[in-house]
Amino acid sequence: MSTANKSAGEKTKAVIFEKALELFRMRGFEVTTMRDIARSAKVATGAAYYYFPSKESIVAAYYDQVQRRHAEKVRLELSGKAGLRERLGVAVHSKLEILKDDRMFLGALFRYTGDPDHPLSVFGKGTDAQRSQSVAIFQEAVAGTNVSEELQELLPWALWLAHLGMILFFIYDETEGQQRTHKLADGILDLFTQLIELTRSALVRPFVQPFQRKILGMLREAGWTGGT
Repeated sequence: MSTANKSAGEKTKAVIFEKALELFRMRGFEVTTMRDIARSAKVATGAAYYYFPSKESIVAAYYDQVQRRHAEKVRLELSGKAGLRERLGVAVHSKLEILKDDRMFLGALFRYTGDPDHPLSVFGKGTDAQRSQSVAIFQEAVAGTNVSEELQELLPWALWLAHLGMILFFIYDETEGQQRTHKLADGILDLFTQLIELTRSALVRPFVQPFQRKILGMLREAGWTGGT
């Protein structure tokens, strides 16, 4: 394929993707069809299927886009920030900011969470790559701080799970700018930071370490970490 043709194909794919997201946001994921998407993008239905075999594949591309935008935003905003609490705040609040226009859309997708075989389940095999990318962003936020080695591995996963709960709350938050969710996020991050400070105590650490190692072992057995 020539460079010109490839460029035209990429542009067509981008239009289909953007029109699909517009429809998902306005009408919802369930009721939107591939035919609707093709019509909105002004392409043949077959062309839409050529670039995206299903609506789920469009959402997978959306997930990838969110992770890329989140990673770029976090790296930019983490510059010059050394404190753990401040860095965690950047990671969480920037994610909520990226998702602010997609609350209705995300609400439809969260219903698949409990189905591990669904390609859009956040806990399923179909989203393994995006899950790892998301955790890596939290790992970047934790990196360079003075938390223990165990927490360097455990905390990003704990934050990833916590941020799913925040997003669920965010979906139903009707306050202006979803300020209630941002306030909740600050409270959770304050608690995380206080608990981490507590684990550094010479009195508490001997009791906490075995617990941390047990959780890490469980995550490794589940295949959720790269540790051995």
